[in-house]
Amino acid sequence: MAVAETQLYAKVYNKHRSRSPSALLESLLAKGFPAHIAQKALAATGQKTIEDAAKWLHSHCNDPSLDDPIPQEYALYLCPTGCLYNCLQEFWKESKRQCGKNRAHEIFPHITLCDFFTCEDQKVALLYDTLKRIGDSFAQRFPPAISLSLHSSTSYLGFFVGDGHANILKEFAAAFSSEASALADCHVKPCLKQLHLTLAHKFCPHHQKTLEQLAKCINPGETCQWVAALYSRDMRFVHYQTLRALFQYKPQNIDELMINAGDLIYVNPTQQSDVSEGWVIGTSHRTGCRGFLPENYTERANESDTWVKHREYAFVPSSKFFTQTANEPDVKLNGEVHNPAMSRSVKDVLSLQSATLRRGVLVMRHGERVDQVFGKSWLQQCLTADGKYHRADLNFPSTIPNRKDSVKNFEHDPPLSCCGVFQSRLTGEALLDQEVTVSHVYSSPALRCIQTAQHVLQGLKLDQKVKIRVEPGLFEWTKWEASRVIPNFMTLTELTEASYSIDTSYRGNIPLSSLVPSESYEEYVSRSSAVIKQIVTACTSKGKGVILIVGHGSSLASCTRPLIGLPARDSSDFAQVVRKIPSLGMCFCEELKEENKWQMVNPPVKTLTHGANAAFNWRNSIMED
Repeated sequence: MAVAETQLYAKVYNKHRSRSPSALLESLLAKGFPAHIAQKALAATGQKTIEDAAKWLHSHCNDPSLDDPIPQEYALYLCPTGCLYNCLQEFWKESKRQCGKNRAHEIFPHITLCDFFTCEDQKVALLYDTLKRIGDSFAQRFPPAISLSLHSSTSYLGFFVGDGHANILKEFAAAFSSEASALADCHVKPCLKQLHLTLAHKFCPHHQKTLEQLAKCINPGETCQWVAALYSRDMRFVHYQTLRALFQYKPQNIDELMINAGDLIYVNPTQQSDVSEGWVIGTSHRTGCRGFLPENYTERANESDTWVKHREYAFVPSSKFFTQTANEPDVKLNGEVHNPAMSRSVKDVLSLQSATLRRGVLVMRHGERVDQVFGKSWLQQCLTADGKYHRADLNFPSTIPNRKDSVKNFEHDPPLSCCGVFQSRLTGEALLDQEVTVSHVYSSPALRCIQTAQHVLQGLKLDQKVKIRVEPGLFEWTKWEASRVIPNFMTLTELTEASYSIDTSYRGNIPLSSLVPSESYEEYVSRSSAVIKQIVTACTSKGKGVILIVGHGSSLASCTRPLIGLPARDSSDFAQVVRKIPSLGMCFCEELKEENKWQMVNPPVKTLTHGANAAFNWRNSIMED
């Protein structure tokens, strides 16, 4: 991209500013929060949105340290994005697989510009202003490509920054340190030693050769947009271990800690000597509360998983513009948020649609099914004495499709609930907002999956353009069917008459008649592997874009692991994994055609989380004493 176009792009983005820290603070003060607690919440969440800060405050309502004036620690890192970032992530993954975890895996790829320093909560916004000003002043001097050379020893492997470019980066760090120290009244020290990007650290010496071979596959000259980013961490837990909760745990005693799956917990190794075997004592990152929890409910997490990203400044090279891919960190241009939804028209003007579009496979579980909410006897609640359907609760579907066989077949082939329909359409709208191009849609023959696919397409505004291919081979593991028989699914004709966008010319790779009741796990894995490979092969010559596969919780692992070359899980582990997959849970695989392989990356949209809502009878609850 020409220099003028790059400057125009940055200028347009400068108009789309997020709410200022002062405006966020005023909003929290207006809600009645004390100033010091509001500032603490904003600092702990990166001063992004009111919603984030309010959620943090709600979660920390029982935090015994909520009123303590303990500041966060901040560091300034220079982080790669673009192709170089992807190469580094691939190295991270492969080095961990072949040589196990080392200290470098604790933190994402970066070059340290300023080591951690403390800053009072009410002065953090001054750090943001400083980063923007210093970034602007160095934008023209910043090297278009940083010189990196590989260095190796028995305990360290990484790239050293060339002296000429290192001097510019050190000047940038020194200017930020000087101004931040003066304005925010904090002691910021720039990194003056050899600037480096660590690849591996504190590994077993006999792994050095393997790590070196893997590192030599990284081309340090790959295209890259460098981003100077401010991160913060809780200074109280710097030397603690970080654990991640695998399951929810509800306390049985007053001294135990309530945790949800995914929660991060700080554990001090020196405080565990008097704890009963199988238990640890930790502090929840989410709530700030402290207590005992079962150790087998957790796994080791990375040190940086609890860090918070604040503001960042992206140095835009004068000759190119780099687009963000699904598995890269969020990028901001010249200090401002890169928002795809706000910039779609700008992209059209600047012809940025030529960005690389790789083929992908998005595997999605269906939305909330009606029997998931109302139980296996849901249909009995909705049928009148003469066999007609009526809506017994607003979350029942308003109508059910007509089918020529018995309506009772819906018991084993249930539709979506109304919430399930909403979830599906919302997911489609989110995919549209992220400009995901869906080229093909395949669905399990289960009605809930076909309905999910239909409403996702409606959210994508593709329901009149892309038809659903009903693939029997995508049906879930038949051993899990409670009826021990294959359900009587609706026919393609019935689905079409019910206004579903069905590709009636498509013939499944695996015929419906070949599905076997109570199949073995090996049979299910083999079926899933065969059908996903046949689907991908059939779509090879049809251009780039995303193949959407709507299946079951079991589909996420059984359809993605064969693509990326991983063996099937053990059947007992498989069942545990599937139980944790929510409605509309998804996995995304991206094709690396030049390497003739696929890789798992972050899905293009976030997960959808919702809670249970109990049935409510106003007469019993309100009127009766």
